[in-house]
Amino acid sequence: MFTKEERDQVRNRLIDLARSDPRVVAGALTGSSGRGAEDEWSDIDIAFGITEGISVETVLDDWTEVLTREQGVLHYWDLPFRSSLYRVFLLPSGLEIDIAAVPQQEFGPRGPSFRTLFGTARPQQADPPPSSRFLIGLGWHHALHARSYMERGKSWGAEHWISALRDHTLELACLRLGEETAHARGAHRLPKDVTESLAESLVRSLDYTELRRALGAATAAYITELEAWDPDLAARLKPLLPSAAPQQPRTDIRNK
Repeated sequence: MFTKEERDQVRNRLIDLARSDPRVVAGALTGSSGRGAEDEWSDIDIAFGITEGISVETVLDDWTEVLTREQGVLHYWDLPFRSSLYRVFLLPSGLEIDIAAVPQQEFGPRGPSFRTLFGTARPQQADPPPSSRFLIGLGWHHALHARSYMERGKSWGAEHWISALRDHTLELACLRLGEETAHARGAHRLPKDVTESLAESLVRSLDYTELRRALGAATAAYITELEAWDPDLAARLKPLLPSAAPQQPRTDIRNK
């Protein structure tokens, strides 16, 4: 496990590397450190503005060589976003480094987790949260797919859709209550009457009876959340969605 001292040392090295690179025009802390909420588990989240016309990938490739040589990088992978490129590194201590290389014109805050270190940050349009219509649609879609996978004996697929239904119901609740929706970041602040019902939807085994129980719990929590958004739509959808009502035990289920 990495230490705070190691994390600070690596982050300072990255900032020095960026300041000495003429292709870099700005830098900022993002993630938990950007919003002043860093703790012992926080990784390094940092963003750099790159001069227009310079390939962000080329800059990251050069820095990757330095990090590999100096820090012994175990693995890294890329996440493209618009014109930016996020490169995620893993060090032998378990420290994760997320570096965003952003074209100069797009360098700026899109949310509260952004603290400029040097250079100029330009105003950016914040990324909107998902719409309630979109999340509601994902909910009934996932519930129906979970049922069909379960009845076909495709237990792993059923588990996937049940878990996805639970995740999007959490997003809907976060959206309704003004919490952050992405990656369950606001889920820990939801009231217990929301989270406790969703906890019942956790799949404990791939047995048909258990999958049906978990799906029934996930669907019930989804319908309850939908009723807070649109009671009429909830009433129309409810008869079509899987319930927790018992059925005859299945003995012929196989993974096909």
